[in-house]
Amino acid sequence: MTEVTDRISRRQVDKFAERRAQLASSALRTLSELGYARTSLREIAQNSDFSHGVLHYYFRDKVELITYCVKLYKAECVTRYDQIVATAREADQLRTDFAQALATTCDEDGSMHRLWYDLRNQALFEENFRADVLEIDKTLELMIWRIVSTYGELSGRPITVSPSNAYALFDGLFQQALLRNLSGEPGALEDLRQGVELTLPKLLIA
Repeated sequence: MTEVTDRISRRQVDKFAERRAQLASSALRTLSELGYARTSLREIAQNSDFSHGVLHYYFRDKVELITYCVKLYKAECVTRYDQIVATAREADQLRTDFAQALATTCDEDGSMHRLWYDLRNQALFEENFRADVLEIDKTLELMIWRIVSTYGELSGRPITVSPSNAYALFDGLFQQALLRNLSGEPGALEDLRQGVELTLPKLLIA
């Protein structure tokens, strides 16, 4: 009887998690368009197929929903870059693929990345965000470090910077390009791609 009860309980948990993921995917569109400050659960409900009551059942408040949404999207991003690491056979190939991937996502997923930076900025003022933002930030730092350390291995040379410094460099390049691209500057994406390709070799010991 206990085994049957456990199976039912696991299915219920899985269904709950699946439903949360569905709600988050639907909410991401509205969140990425309006940003944190201008979005409420009611606003999200009005722009989705779900009622305000349903959103409240699966998420305590806007903070929980937004952090869940961003975690979901960033987890997907991480798998893309891990694929670059997994398929790279030469340092130059990895450098080119990484630079192109950043430029592509900056262009195609700009609104989603804008939401992340909005959330990270809010964490400076709202303590409720900080633990989740730090967790996401650490995940992204490790993702970048897998790229950088693999590049060093394929180049046969040690890396000169720490994981946190490497992340800060590429995050800075990306955020700058994102703002410029959202502002309509035509050279933003190419500058990002070239900047990444020029920066990676500089992280190696000569």
